[in-house]
Amino acid sequence: MITLLITLVLGAIIGSIAGKIMDTGKNGFWKNAALGIVGSLLGGFVGRLLHIGNGGLIIGFILAVAGSCLVIWIGRQISSKK
Repeated sequence: MITLLITLVLGAIIGSIAGKIMDTGKNGFWKNAALGIVGSLLGGFVGRLLHIGNGGLIIGFILAVAGSCLVIWIGRQISSKK
């Protein structure tokens, strides 16, 4: 249970940072948490594919924020086609 809470808080922080970078405005806690969690997973996956970020806290954080920015960008591309 505590792991889930920590994941949500870190996801919200990462999502908030990515939201400021991508200028998304105010998304709210849950949307930021979702973006941060999905972005962290994506960033970690890409990092493993490229063999970077193995155990490094700073590199992992950067990959998580970059992954969140990528998720925001993909979301914008999908919503702009509607």
